[in-house]
Amino acid sequence: ETEFAVIEIGMNHPGEIAPLAKMARPHVAMVTTVAPAHLEAFDDIHGIAREKGSIAEGLEPGGVVVLNADVETAETLAYAARSATQVLFGQTAPEWQLNTVTLAGDTTVVQANSPEGPILFKLATAGRHFAMNGLGALAAVQALGADLARAVIALGQWTPHAGRGARQMISLDPARTEMTLELIDDSYNANPASMAAALEVLAAAEVVHDIGRVSKGRRIAFVGDMKELGPTEARDHAALARLEALGTLDQVHCIGPLMKHLHEALPEDQKGLWCATSGEMVTQLPHLLDAGDVVLAKGSLSMGLGQIVDAIRKLGHGGR
Repeated sequence: ETEFAVIEIGMNHPGEIAPLAKMARPHVAMVTTVAPAHLEAFDDIHGIAREKGSIAEGLEPGGVVVLNADVETAETLAYAARSATQVLFGQTAPEWQLNTVTLAGDTTVVQANSPEGPILFKLATAGRHFAMNGLGALAAVQALGADLARAVIALGQWTPHAGRGARQMISLDPARTEMTLELIDDSYNANPASMAAALEVLAAAEVVHDIGRVSKGRRIAFVGDMKELGPTEARDHAALARLEALGTLDQVHCIGPLMKHLHEALPEDQKGLWCATSGEMVTQLPHLLDAGDVVLAKGSLSMGLGQIVDAIRKLGHGGR
């Protein structure tokens, strides 16, 4: 009785996507972004774009591929998917054009143009990357011939899954309901693009002052190594210190040998702890957090940032 299926096709080496796409035989395929992840197995980011574009090889006859027009490898991506009808989304797209994205606490408001005219949609979570993905999803909905208005409403009810940006209020004192901190669980994966997006979400988060032992609510990041970046890995980690969003954070705690490069590049007033493993960092958590804080956990899955997330939840009493 299923009418629609949504299938994620991933890779970390060349030649993996096309065979999977031919098994799935999609009517519509979407490439959300092309970022410097899994670079160890590719010559450069254009190799990643070619691999992702190969999803078009599995499309059903007359199928459509929805592509991010804003990535630096857009031409390579489009050429790799040249066998299919293409629909573009993004700030530079002629059809599904992103106009403005406003982050306010845990809400994202998006204004865009569609082939049918201007559209406005909201997401119940903060993130410029979520806004882009949402716009691409709407383009895919239209390409499928599904109900665009119902999709816009559904987007407003969507929230990220655990490890992918899920947000949770943690109660630190059962006798004082105001004693809470907010946890952003983005512990499932990380690359430079997704790390930048997550830090922007943390920078836009609303802290609460004068409720904890530290009077000032703080934006605190626990960041772990980003794996499979290849020969530029040290430089890529240190470069995070130059992100505009990172400059608004109060404390950055770093986990792993690669994140030591970021730790060394941080200004002294933002420099938190460095630990080799998440397990070591967990032992320090009670001294690092307080009511009113907003806390992000982000890193590649193998770095075990889920331990940080679990430990923060255990600080709470009846977290919701």
